[in-house]
Amino acid sequence: MNRLKALYLKHKEIILYIFFGVLTTLVSIASFWLFDLILTTKLHLISNLLSWIVTVIFAFVMNKLFVFESKSWGGKTLVREAAEFLGARIFSLIVEELGMLLLVDLCGFKNIALSLFGFDISGALIAKAILSVVVIILNYFFSKFIIFKRKN
Repeated sequence: MNRLKALYLKHKEIILYIFFGVLTTLVSIASFWLFDLILTTKLHLISNLLSWIVTVIFAFVMNKLFVFESKSWGGKTLVREAAEFLGARIFSLIVEELGMLLLVDLCGFKNIALSLFGFDISGALIAKAILSVVVIILNYFFSKFIIFKRKN
């Protein structure tokens, strides 16, 4: 048990990032699915944008509090972290939006439809899941080395 605890403590940040990254991805995919259902539109980019807003708010709070343990809630620090977080997420949103355009519209994912455990899964949702992995990796590097970088 001590060995497991030592391993956790050694890799705590990455373990928490993966855990909250999975939760954030679930929030992203679930909110995308919900907005896509509500809007009943073929414009998946709108559903993706609304999903992104919900997801960024969730991710900022989880990363600040639990992953990178940034304890300062002072105005200057909070504004800086939030602005950098938003900027990094805007960049990854552009990557994701271009990826959605590429996969769904240009690579034909829009023609894919399957059923899994009674749920209809569109090609757009599959593309969203693939791009979520890319976004998680990008966002980790931004958060770790720029936004929540610890000063010695």
